[in-house]
Amino acid sequence: MKKILIISDGDAGKNFIQRAIETYTTENIYYIVELKANKYKEVNPARFKFFEFDSTSLYKLSNLLKMEFIQVFIAVDNQIDAEHTIKNIRTIKKQLRVIVLDKWNLDNVDHNVILINSNEILASRLLDYLPNVPVIAQNVGTGEGEIMEVLVPFGSSFVYRHIGVIEQKNWRIVAIYRNRKLVMPSRRRMIQPNDLLILVGEPSVLKSVYKAIKKELGQFPEPFGSNLYLYIDMNIMNQEMIQNLVDQAIYVHKHFKNSLIIRIVNPSDIDIIRYIKDFRSDNIIINIEYDIKKFDEEFLNDMVRYHIGLIIVSKDIFANYKFRNTLYRTNLPVLKIAQRSFSLVKDVSLILADNKDLEKVSATIFDISEQMGYNMELYNYENEHQESIKDVVQHYYDLSTIFSKTIKVHNTAQNPIRILKQKDNFLHILPFTKKITNREIYSLFSTDNEKLYYKLDDYHQIFIPIQL
Repeated sequence: MKKILIISDGDAGKNFIQRAIETYTTENIYYIVELKANKYKEVNPARFKFFEFDSTSLYKLSNLLKMEFIQVFIAVDNQIDAEHTIKNIRTIKKQLRVIVLDKWNLDNVDHNVILINSNEILASRLLDYLPNVPVIAQNVGTGEGEIMEVLVPFGSSFVYRHIGVIEQKNWRIVAIYRNRKLVMPSRRRMIQPNDLLILVGEPSVLKSVYKAIKKELGQFPEPFGSNLYLYIDMNIMNQEMIQNLVDQAIYVHKHFKNSLIIRIVNPSDIDIIRYIKDFRSDNIIINIEYDIKKFDEEFLNDMVRYHIGLIIVSKDIFANYKFRNTLYRTNLPVLKIAQRSFSLVKDVSLILADNKDLEKVSATIFDISEQMGYNMELYNYENEHQESIKDVVQHYYDLSTIFSKTIKVHNTAQNPIRILKQKDNFLHILPFTKKITNREIYSLFSTDNEKLYYKLDDYHQIFIPIQL
């Protein structure tokens, strides 16, 4: 977790804090210092800690700065307060990065103090509306994210690497800003901590590059949500199936580390309920529902209430046509548990298709395989359209270079489903598209491997939505 300190006094600071609250990320914990406390909407108390004191007091600020912050933001209305707060911070922390909302054209010789001139920002924004004047970089192109700037942190895998050894397909490092000076990139140029990289490329590729630079692998189930949700219906499953489902879900939960919510409906077996309750802890919540009148409504409400990022169900529940459609409506990843042991899984297996859906969920797949410690295998059915499949394979090779993850591609003339059925254990990952919600009878004669997902029903499967 990265600790960030925000010192605020005034409307600009208040608006900044509210925007930070609305921008969800599990990587940061915010410590807010205000002269007078304000009320904010939808505050997550686990991520935002509020203090009420005068930041010009060295004694009070020094107590807070005993913690290790990666950055400090100062947004106050009084120039003297801003200058004294900076001075206090420097008295305690000599190298701490400080970002200041500058309304007064402050003088600064400290490279670790960044002054954000509010007058220049407003003037620049107004300039965008003048005719026959070039717009600034953020408004160039389609505005979908083909130009991106990324600050390289100390722990990044990109630090101290030459640009020439970094795979750059469909994206480029076009500029480097170091100590506020432009440095033109070359193959022999080495990236250093705190370099600001300007990237240009395809938006989807840049998102993956950003994650690689920021070391965001290990965040799943983000960005879908933060917690895991296990759904148990005792009318559908027997005691042995429920016990296996709970054991496997607990194993998965230990890898992803977020809270696990266990929802039990139609409770009928006291012994298995006691078994489940033995797992209750600070981050394992058990919720028993004795009377569900509107299943869809209650289920969908849980997704919002608990900020769910991964739903875990049994293969019997996923086989239910109505429930499968409800799962699709959540637009969340779904882990379908089989009777096999998760602890014996060593590989993530993907069956390639002649569409781009696997490209859309590639970053999530790399994240899952990284957290679970699995190898990644791609199965290419050579009877399919090879041109589009080659693009998908190349996409995964490019990401494997960026994420330093080894992948293995199997080219076969035999249907991959038949090959995978001969394996002892693996995790099958595929996009959660609308066609998976169809009844199985409609796909009996289909050659689409995604529609035939149920042929691998005896193995664990994760269905990932193609859009957030």
